[in-house]
Amino acid sequence: MRTGSDRLAASPATYFKLVATALVWGATWIAGRVAVSEASPLAIASWRFLLAALVLGTLMVIHEGWPRWSPKEWLTLIALGASGIFLYNLCFLYGLTMIEAGRGALVVALTPAVVAAGDWLLFGAPMSPAKATGIALAMFGCLLVVTNGDPRLLLAGQVGLGEWLIIGCSVLWAVYTFVGRRGTRSLSPLAMTFGASLTGWLMLTVAALWQGSLFSLAETTWHGWGAIVFLGLFGTALAFTWYAEAVQRIGATRSAAFINLVPVSAVILGALLLDERLGIAVLGGGALVIAGVIITNHAGARLAAGVISKEEIA
Repeated sequence: MRTGSDRLAASPATYFKLVATALVWGATWIAGRVAVSEASPLAIASWRFLLAALVLGTLMVIHEGWPRWSPKEWLTLIALGASGIFLYNLCFLYGLTMIEAGRGALVVALTPAVVAAGDWLLFGAPMSPAKATGIALAMFGCLLVVTNGDPRLLLAGQVGLGEWLIIGCSVLWAVYTFVGRRGTRSLSPLAMTFGASLTGWLMLTVAALWQGSLFSLAETTWHGWGAIVFLGLFGTALAFTWYAEAVQRIGATRSAAFINLVPVSAVILGALLLDERLGIAVLGGGALVIAGVIITNHAGARLAAGVISKEEIA
């Protein structure tokens, strides 16, 4: 018999928020593309995370009180801010100055497969043939996306900096995930997200001040400012909060499945709003990435549930 808390965990509102989060995260690729056309990526990221940190900090004080973090927790938050906020946004926004938003989102769809591979290589997580197949399929699809359907370009050294920066996003988010997994031992998802946004914002602000771009926004139109506000309030504060809430209610595996909607949303919005037209090979590669991630997640869930025996894993 299902309890009241179970019904709450599986309520339609939770799934609605997850779908909305995926659509918002898809739209961040469009907003990022608009913003970098008018301002420095460092300035954009700094203002974005200032807004996000203010909102997340307010929510944390309301729900959890003022933070009292230990030195060890501060180190975790600094590592989260450096990987998932500072370096990630450098790769994300500078990458968007060089490649289409839709194609970038298809590359980053590889992230769950990168996380699964890193978990196996670095932390000895169990690996099954199905999971390995999903990872390989996702990586091959990513190769098609970054080379515009011609893998020979990689061997010829003709893959551009923009593509490598977006691939860097996947690697950095994997690092953020592994550090965050350790952080959840003593920090709530909200506190962790706020702390990462705060420390990452400080790093971005120092870099933008050193570059001299933090206040060089005189030529930024309302389109650019609207994109920055969207990135900070919706793409970070709201979406991260909703996602953390879903993870608490229905678990990480079921919540992560909705991330597969992000590249689909980004490709559709890129075509509608930015008139981006991606080739069949790129879209096919993106489909392989998503299919590979679905296979990887499904196989990982089976391993976690103990469905596959040790003999099958070996």
